[in-house]
Amino acid sequence: MVVTLLLLVPLLSATVLLAMPTGTDAKGAERWIGIGALIAAVVTAGLAVVVVAGRLSVDVPWIRSLGIRWHFAVDGISAALVLFTGLLVVAVVLHALAAPTPQGGSRSTYFGCILLVEAGALATFLARDALLFFIAFEVVLVPMWLLIRRFGDEHVRDTARADASGRFILFTAFGSTLMLIGILFLVAHQGTSDLTVLGELHGKGLSRSLEIAIAAILLTGLAVKVPLWPLHTWLPSAHTIAPTAGSVLLAAILLKMGTYGIVRLAVAAVPDGVAALSPVLAILGAVGTIWGGLACLVERDLKRLIAYSSVAHMGFIAIAIASGSHTGLQAALFANIAHGIVAALLFFLVGDLKEQWGSADLTVPRVALRDRAPRFGIAFVFGLAAVLGLPGLVSFWGEFLALYAAWSPAQGVNIGVLRATVVVGAFGLALAAAYALRVARILWAGEGAPETDAVARDVIADERGIRWGVVVSFIAVMLALGVVPHLLLNISDLDAAALLSGVTR
Repeated sequence: MVVTLLLLVPLLSATVLLAMPTGTDAKGAERWIGIGALIAAVVTAGLAVVVVAGRLSVDVPWIRSLGIRWHFAVDGISAALVLFTGLLVVAVVLHALAAPTPQGGSRSTYFGCILLVEAGALATFLARDALLFFIAFEVVLVPMWLLIRRFGDEHVRDTARADASGRFILFTAFGSTLMLIGILFLVAHQGTSDLTVLGELHGKGLSRSLEIAIAAILLTGLAVKVPLWPLHTWLPSAHTIAPTAGSVLLAAILLKMGTYGIVRLAVAAVPDGVAALSPVLAILGAVGTIWGGLACLVERDLKRLIAYSSVAHMGFIAIAIASGSHTGLQAALFANIAHGIVAALLFFLVGDLKEQWGSADLTVPRVALRDRAPRFGIAFVFGLAAVLGLPGLVSFWGEFLALYAAWSPAQGVNIGVLRATVVVGAFGLALAAAYALRVARILWAGEGAPETDAVARDVIADERGIRWGVVVSFIAVMLALGVVPHLLLNISDLDAAALLSGVTR
């Protein structure tokens, strides 16, 4: 019941908030709506800790006629993502409490969407039935679409919000269609939708051509969700328009659902098909690291720049998965969490700056953060240092281990292609350093801002209170996992080995 309760608390809380009649906020209930959302998020985070610590599960019949079971469980592959989701949503709600609700809808709708995203994400990471996994995945899309469409950037035209939200839902729906087709093919030929059984079968009973076909369909559908180049074009506009909470959830949770799906569905159930397609996966990932880095070098909108950096970092995860080795899988799982932490920190900071500046345009002359808002400046330096993979910070280990694994891939994987992607990926790291230092130069040092009266009078309130506490907590986690990465690697070590061998622990 604890596992079910973990899913029901955010789901029922979101339902109550979304069902509140229009005008409730005007009756002085704004404060209590926020407090209620915070209580639900804290309770959910506490339940997540209990579920992960006890490795709890639930497995009962649900739709008997289809053989679908209400089967949710946590293992080393999903444990870190479950914990991260629960704690991240607490940070998102705390951050949102310290600011007025973005224009476009009620406060209850805004918090309801955040909690509904959490419910869907947790169900996705815990689901042990392939069809249940698909349903949970789709639950997340509607509230995220609503956050972009209704609560998007008020400084842009309504047509821009409609375009960004429409592109988001169309691309992800296309990916969902392919994912469902792949799941149905897999279930029809293996005779079960139980992900544990599918992992144990490990592709047995499937011809090589069929396994490759199923892997291709699943990887293409999930590549849209990750997203991998060239299926990434929906991401920059969605990030640019979305409110701060939407950008954080999109970068830190939704993208991770795509890479988790590749591991849980494709790598576990059709390993030979993934191995056959690994050169393509690695090449797409390598191109993404370069494409994203080059875009970041010239991008003028800071939110859009961070979105392109996400495309680059997802490329490293694709290279790691393509290696087919235990080290590669560990690198992908670690980099998943690392990117979520760093991207969330940067989007929190950019959202706070944009509230005061009215835009995130890097070409507009701004005062140096080191002079007027040193806390902002220091936090940005930490975030940008993590983006470029500086040793001692969390991103270093995911990227380093990804390239290390690709240099020595698993047996049967094309070693020539994988080693070529290592060279390309290393160049991508150099690009990351270049664009991170470019942004640091503009924001921290204020380089390029002329000494005019307008700039001299530029007043910016530094980070403080709840928001500063949220930022400091992310920096602390970045440092902790950068110095002692085994805290995270140990969680998935044994289960990663078991998944690759098709043995259930």
